[in-house]
Amino acid sequence: MKRSFVNPHVESVPPSGIRRFFDIAGTMQGAISLGVGEPDFVTPYHIRNAAIDSLLDGETQYTPNKGLQSLLDEISRYMQDRFHVSYDPAKEIMVTVGASEAIDLALRACIQPGDDVLVPDPGYVSYAPCVSFVGANAIPVVTKAEDEFRMTKECLENAITPHTKALILPYPNNPTGAVMSREDLMNVAAVAQAHDLLVISDEIYAELTYVGEMTAFASLPGMKERTITINGFSKAFAMTGWRLGYACAPREILSQMNKIHQYTIMCAPRQAQVAALQALRRGRENGFEDVVTMRESYNRRRRVMLDALRKMGLDCFEPRGAFYCFPSVKATGLSSEEFCTRLLQEHKVVCVPGEAFGSSGKGHIRCCYATDMNRMLEAFERMQAFLSSL
Repeated sequence: MKRSFVNPHVESVPPSGIRRFFDIAGTMQGAISLGVGEPDFVTPYHIRNAAIDSLLDGETQYTPNKGLQSLLDEISRYMQDRFHVSYDPAKEIMVTVGASEAIDLALRACIQPGDDVLVPDPGYVSYAPCVSFVGANAIPVVTKAEDEFRMTKECLENAITPHTKALILPYPNNPTGAVMSREDLMNVAAVAQAHDLLVISDEIYAELTYVGEMTAFASLPGMKERTITINGFSKAFAMTGWRLGYACAPREILSQMNKIHQYTIMCAPRQAQVAALQALRRGRENGFEDVVTMRESYNRRRRVMLDALRKMGLDCFEPRGAFYCFPSVKATGLSSEEFCTRLLQEHKVVCVPGEAFGSSGKGHIRCCYATDMNRMLEAFERMQAFLSSL
């Protein structure tokens, strides 16, 4: 019998639960999407222009594997100034093709087949598959609406196994919009120390925190040596299509991540790095006014969406970060899959079923407010009409 040439670790992973709804909506005239997790702003002009100038100047060569030294230096300053954690730009920082590559590199450099990795549930759709791709086991850490989807010490302790090696800690959180206070993170740090865990802290939404202060996990006492910090330019600077992220980690870990990067990617695109350098340099000079403007706009829309969902009768805790609301649809009697399917087919509004982000997301839907205000208001009217028809 002919053998299968497909890697079973890859074959066992289902397709993304998000894409199906986007694909359907793409063929549906007049559909309004509250599903895409992407800023609706265009990358600021001065950032785009820096990349154009670089291209016109003939800067089309490879960069060093870890990235342009000037960009690494600027990332180091940013991490120190903004999050009060110091990284050596020569040995503890690398530039990646999006934060997604950084997560993949972290797992491949540190996790072995058979290890257990704790992932938040609900959580970003890529975490568990990336764990599976390295032959490890993704163990869900169940977070609850009554805890505002924060990762508590208790839910962490309940998930730990004898084979647990690492924790993926993404706050502000996609899909829930949950944030973690410094006190919350200190509780996580205590668990990490007690069980000798590596922490992969995905802080891609760090600048989109609306209530309270964002605390970098690596800035906590004793945590820098066991933390890989993941961040990037997609969300804060509206640079999703540029595909540029970075990782900050202890040098012995970062050197192994960079080794994989050398052999598989070589380097991130030069023009994207030049654009990111401009974003950080100009931001440092003007107080990151572009980021502030976009954050204030998201915050206004956050309040509008939260109010609208509650007025529809959908229970929703207050998200304090990222750009998502995660309301419950349990009161409708429909599963979140049924709710989103019918809402799309009958009223042409795209939301994402909560179970796409883990079993704990059942009964919820993800709605993104990084959407034009007028279209968002129209989507609310359609959602209200759908709810009234049930």
